[in-house]
Amino acid sequence: MQSLAAMRRRMPGLFVLARREIGPIALVMAVGACLLVFRHIAEEVGEGDTHTFDRAVIYALRAPGDPQRPIGPAWLNTAAVDVTSLGSVTVLGIIVVLVAGLFLSFRRWREALALLLASGGGLVLTELLKDLFQRDRPPAALHVVQAINTSFPSGHATLSATVFLTLGALIAHFAERRRVRVYALAAAVILSLLVGCSRVYLGVHWPTDVLAGWCLGSAWALLWWGAAIVWERINHRRLSTGPVRRLQPEDGALLSESG
Repeated sequence: MQSLAAMRRRMPGLFVLARREIGPIALVMAVGACLLVFRHIAEEVGEGDTHTFDRAVIYALRAPGDPQRPIGPAWLNTAAVDVTSLGSVTVLGIIVVLVAGLFLSFRRWREALALLLASGGGLVLTELLKDLFQRDRPPAALHVVQAINTSFPSGHATLSATVFLTLGALIAHFAERRRVRVYALAAAVILSLLVGCSRVYLGVHWPTDVLAGWCLGSAWALLWWGAAIVWERINHRRLSTGPVRRLQPEDGALLSESG
């Protein structure tokens, strides 16, 4: 009976501990899963096993008998061009600078630094992988917009996932209301998906370029989100375990006077 009562007293603490630990565990598992999928896609692309799949998808998005024209009405083509610009280095750079400045105005130094480092590191990582794989883009006849450098992984998909997911995760981290956190993360995911899909629709990337970019960008964003959380916990622990100054006689006198 005593052991049962003791277990009941410990249950709330155990639940709190499990709740604290399940987040980091889920984060590590998500990063690992994204990297494993990216590695699998990269291996398949390197061996040429995705060629049939890539061609089938990209040509299915072309008008019958006219591969230079995407399917759908003219407004869809215009919308895709507008959406794809959200994943460009210029637009994402402007967003990062403006939001980092907003974080700094709220004295959110950690969030601002995490956003800047995640975005800059994602750009460098993407360029290094493009130089490593040197994959050719789809035929130029399929391009609706101008495209430069190599194809794998998709820079627009990688960087949009990195920036938008990092933003969504940071906003969700310090937002007090649950619906705000859900909205921020859902908006980040939807924007990343729209940008990636627009690259395939506009004929400048193979589908596996975009899939790999999503995986890479998600893993990179999650890593920096985890780093920001660890940094916060370390600082919180330092503050909570810092030396406590004992009350001096003059402190009691001040308290009595203020009372």
